[in-house]
Amino acid sequence: MVTRICFVCLGNIVRSPLAENLFRYHAEKAGAADRYVVDSAGTSAWHLGERPDARMRRVAKRRGLVYDGRARQFKSSDLDEFDLIVAMDLENADDLHRMARTIDQSDKIQLMLAFDPQAGADLSVPDPYFGGIDGFEKVYEIVERSVLGLLEELKHGDLESKR
Repeated sequence: MVTRICFVCLGNIVRSPLAENLFRYHAEKAGAADRYVVDSAGTSAWHLGERPDARMRRVAKRRGLVYDGRARQFKSSDLDEFDLIVAMDLENADDLHRMARTIDQSDKIQLMLAFDPQAGADLSVPDPYFGGIDGFEKVYEIVERSVLGLLEELKHGDLESKR
């Protein structure tokens, strides 16, 4: 069975495309790429069609991850098409819950930091867009830890018990 996952942030140019591509990379490394279909989207239309942020791609490239793509906006039909929708922050999660028409759709929405073993009380991945390169480095580390945690939960079937 294939699990379809969509990672969601505000503009789909920094956090969610990073999560999508880190998930794909680590799933391939684990020999599990055929178990997942991954995508990403933004809750806003601000960056439609744009490439992922160059600063984040530079940070990722220094760590061996090269990726591209184009920003798209999350659609209400995505709530049916994906098995799991991973929001980068509380605002994104709230936007997604408002779009949900059923409890089943709403139950698919999880926060990225719910999978980070080092997450504190704040369950929002910070948006580094208006800051310096240090913020992008920090977000890379957070998203990578979270992706690895998500892969572990999926591997062991722990995710189903959280719903």
